[in-house]
Amino acid sequence: MVNLRARTVVFDLDGTLCFDGRTIDGRILAAIGECERAGYQVVFASARPVRDMLPVLDGAFPSAMLIGGNGSLVSVDGQVRARAVFEPATLGGLMAAVARYEAGYLADGPWDYAYTGPVDHPIRSRVDQGGLASRVELVELPEVVKFLVVEASDMAELAEAGRGLGLMVNHHLDEAIIDFAPGSTTKWEALTSMGIGAYAAFGNDINDFDLLRNAERAVRVGTHPGLDDVAHITVPAEPAAVAAEISLLARTAQAR
Repeated sequence: MVNLRARTVVFDLDGTLCFDGRTIDGRILAAIGECERAGYQVVFASARPVRDMLPVLDGAFPSAMLIGGNGSLVSVDGQVRARAVFEPATLGGLMAAVARYEAGYLADGPWDYAYTGPVDHPIRSRVDQGGLASRVELVELPEVVKFLVVEASDMAELAEAGRGLGLMVNHHLDEAIIDFAPGSTTKWEALTSMGIGAYAAFGNDINDFDLLRNAERAVRVGTHPGLDDVAHITVPAEPAAVAAEISLLARTAQAR
């Protein structure tokens, strides 16, 4: 049996709970419900902006805290706020690099978005699935909280340019995308800013590194090698296996 003092459990979405980009298996939802009833605070922390987390959750767990944009957005009691934004000078430097490397991108504001990438890029199927926002020009966004490059003439050089600007950079080689966030923004940094220090976490990708590294119990879903040193346990990227591990937390709490 797992022995935890943490009363919060944090879940990444894509590749951790959601395996088709759109839905969460009913067995996983039921297991998270068990955790909530057992007294856990449930938090969902995603690279997606809050706008794109909502259709995946589909009304489930309305009281859960949502951390979006890898930590740049937080939603509490349905109120979305930006907690980290690109400074104008930094964004200008990034846009100069975007032009230099002929990059296509998805830029998110607190709610709306700008997109210049290919019409048929896979990321488009995950953007504004619920039809909740508007696609606008970059200059129309009141703030930019997240910037995702989906194509470029040299992705590696563009990633380095972002690091040189002091941005948090996640270069996802398997998907050929680069995820830029303001400053040192991470899911873990956002979580701690909300006063949560002790927690269990489920994640699957390199943008979950700090979240898992600082968790009392860190569950890696799948086999991303970048998480080898921080995962306490690894489960297959399958709904039944993930649901079983979540249910284990609920049973632990109930046994206290």
